[in-house]
Amino acid sequence: MPKAARELSALEVKRLQHSGKGKNVTFAVGGVSGLLLQITPSGGRTWLLRVVVGNRRREIGLGGYPEVTLAVARDRAREIKDQIRRGIDPVEERKAAKAALVAAQRRGLSFADAVERYLAAKLDAFKNPKHRQQWRNTLETYAMPELGEMLVQDITVQDVLRVLEPLWQAKTETASRLRGRIEAVLSWSTVSGHRTGDNPARWAGNLKELLPTPSKVAKGDNHPALQIDDAPRWFAAIRAKQGIGSRALEFAALTAARSQEVRGACWDEIDLDAAMWVIPAERMKMDREHRVPLTAEAVSLLKALPRFSGNALVFPAPRGGRMSDMTLSAAMKRLHEAETKKDLPGYIDRVSKRPAVPHGLRSTFRDWVAERTHFPGDMAEMALAHRLANAVEASYRRGDMVEKRRTMMQAWADYLTGTGAGSNVISIGARG
Repeated sequence: MPKAARELSALEVKRLQHSGKGKNVTFAVGGVSGLLLQITPSGGRTWLLRVVVGNRRREIGLGGYPEVTLAVARDRAREIKDQIRRGIDPVEERKAAKAALVAAQRRGLSFADAVERYLAAKLDAFKNPKHRQQWRNTLETYAMPELGEMLVQDITVQDVLRVLEPLWQAKTETASRLRGRIEAVLSWSTVSGHRTGDNPARWAGNLKELLPTPSKVAKGDNHPALQIDDAPRWFAAIRAKQGIGSRALEFAALTAARSQEVRGACWDEIDLDAAMWVIPAERMKMDREHRVPLTAEAVSLLKALPRFSGNALVFPAPRGGRMSDMTLSAAMKRLHEAETKKDLPGYIDRVSKRPAVPHGLRSTFRDWVAERTHFPGDMAEMALAHRLANAVEASYRRGDMVEKRRTMMQAWADYLTGTGAGSNVISIGARG
């Protein structure tokens, strides 16, 4: 029977040295028979366990020193010897586990990668570049945070519900489109051999049993809006909050712009000296350039924002990309919840009684124009970048009334901040 090596202490192991000549040398450290510290001429140190498995002599690596300490190396050596006593070859088991992992990785496909492959395969089906971008943006904004890193084979109904439920009441149309797009990507993944079984995003006989039918959701297109009288109180609350999401929401309120227009705003679109924000046609819902006159409050907000080298976005996400729509929604939701915790009614829509959402700020602005001012309705529609309902008038109108709109937007800012003429019911004859 071979003589057992003396059990070295951690300090003694640390002091072991290579002579600097010849090949690698090994030192028995004791505690577990066959446990060695191997040292290279250049000073590299690794743990080895010399054992006999069946009729074969093995040298099994246990990791590098000092990352793997003496105590850990002894524990690993004992575990391996226990495996051998149970008839397991640790080396062969390790090879099998590695092969299984490689095979699983080859078979596995993340949802994010599946989206890219699906869009590449279906590129010809999307003849309109804007449609392609909308398809991608919807998935990136709402689905990727929850599903992006998941393998398509692991996505379940509960995972899809986690994406859809926060949107289903407030943004029913968007959520319904999102569901269909997730279903299409997962269907492609199944046909391509990356997943099996039922499609968890399927509507009939599946999500239909768990979510209300879109047509039954109360006025899904009408986003819950702030009540006019609540707007100044809400605006003061959002101004008191820190964070880029709060500033984006404040800017959205001052400009009556859509969430995606604010989140995609770039510094080269804004002329602070002229107090003008020009949104290019490709970023607008109506595919037309939209000029937004900036109020004094909006300009001050922009001047106070930090600018980040190499990032053109006015309101970037913390990691540098485009801010998620959920960031604005969350900021709005926190304001409402802070009020309800004080036993106050919060910020709710007058009709639906649901908490107001960012897109509803546009409705609040439109209601304020109609009910509290004498500004023309078509001027408000232009501010909202809507298509004029009167086709005859629209065909003759060449300008965008931008300077008259500047007066209207400043009155709106005055109302929100409780200063100037706009803080009261106003009567401004801005026609002509």
